[in-house]
Amino acid sequence: MRSVDLALYADSLASEAAAVAARIERARARLRESAIEKEARGALGRETVGRLERLGLLRPGDERRLVNELHRFEADLDALEELQAWVESRLAE
Repeated sequence: MRSVDLALYADSLASEAAAVAARIERARARLRESAIEKEARGALGRETVGRLERLGLLRPGDERRLVNELHRFEADLDALEELQAWVESRLAE
């Protein structure tokens, strides 16, 4: 393999890793928001909650799905980092 090809591939992997890291942060933020919304639902009246749902300001909480998504993204990033390490080791040869 040519080192130029490996370097270009490494750059591509770095871009993908950044995208996956951003997905992880969005999933974590959504989990935090879900916890806040769950607490708000318990503290606010039914009419207020209904109005906020219609406005899209309170979303149905599916924490299990969010946690599963977060774990999947984290596993994706781990695999990607493993590939990046392999490519970089080849570049160092």
